[in-house]
Amino acid sequence: MAARFCNIEAECATVVTTDDPDVLIENNPLGKIPTLLTDDGKAIFDSRAIMQFLNRESGGMLYPEDPSDRTDVEVLEALGDGITDCLLAQAYEIRFRPDDKIYQLALDRQWEKVARGLDRLQVAPPTLADGLNGGHLALAGMAGYLALRFAGRWEEQWPWINEFMDAFRAHYPALAERLPKHA
Repeated sequence: MAARFCNIEAECATVVTTDDPDVLIENNPLGKIPTLLTDDGKAIFDSRAIMQFLNRESGGMLYPEDPSDRTDVEVLEALGDGITDCLLAQAYEIRFRPDDKIYQLALDRQWEKVARGLDRLQVAPPTLADGLNGGHLALAGMAGYLALRFAGRWEEQWPWINEFMDAFRAHYPALAERLPKHA
């Protein structure tokens, strides 16, 4: 999404991380996504490192120049990424353990973190009024994953998410195409 917003040509490849595909492992020893391969063969991994790279390459399209405003965007991005990490931890716990080995306390603890993050955002819901930034992209990715894997668990308590995503899809339809597709 960020590359498209920055008008940087990028090709997306779908991989199954649990298969440890060579193209991923050879470029990111952690075997995690996202991983960006540059034209000169450099591998950049972790969302924040990729976002900073794209920001530099685009002449600053993802983060404001003002230090205080930039910090606000970076904190929003960190919160979106952190919530996503907690959602992924839950999905992995459920997906990779036999039913009788699922650790419910771990699931509950991760959901508490998600809830605290979403509650924090609900106090002052993010808007796109001043344009799109890196924090908004992290939130859009988080909301897409939340809708894909956790439908029915959040919609009533945090209505701002759907409002934000409706605005995101309306203002940035080409970027919304990159969001996870609902099952």
